Amino acid sequence: MEAFLVSALAVTVGEIGDKTQLLALLLAARYKKPIPIVLGILIATLANHALAGLLGQWVASNIPSTLLRWALGLSFLAIAAWTLKPDEMEDEGLSEGKYGVFVLTCITFFIAEIGDKTQLATVALAAKYSNLYLVIAGTTLGMLIADIPAVFLGKIAAPNFPFKIVRWIAAGVFAILGILVLMGIGDQFMS
Repeated sequence: MEAFLVSALAVTVGEIGDKTQLLALLLAARYKKPIPIVLGILIATLANHALAGLLGQWVASNIPSTLLRWALGLSFLAIAAWTLKPDEMEDEGLSEGKYGVFVLTCITFFIAEIGDKTQLATVALAAKYSNLYLVIAGTTLGMLIADIPAVFLGKIAAPNFPFKIVRWIAAGVFAILGILVLMGIGDQFMS
């Protein structure tokens, strides 16, 4: 259960102000079709984080545990620093096309999430925790917790949302995770 809760929390706070959350705001403001957008986010996140989780599990089984602990701890610290940099998203080229908002959302979210800090966090979490399904479920829930309100609020809440404060909190969460991993706390859950 720790894998699920830590994954959900890490990705929820890491997603605030992230480019994919901004993409959710943009799609909602432009198309005003929340249900296909939310379903597109769900499918894209499941696919993307499943691949990231598989990579994390491969890393965990092919890298010695001491090296893995240092790599994970340092990657969480790097994600903490990265979280402090605000993302920007341009709405150029977002056409609904012939396949509709759902397919547009699936494709743009999947692509936008490649190499993103929440995807890298998923790789690291899957390397740390042995239960891949709980990690993917947690990271997907974290994305939905952060992005669904953005979809339903659209541009109404965006100008007033304290993105800077939340970015600092998210950076703090990732930094704490990194320090705990480097200190070896939670090693009993790795295997």
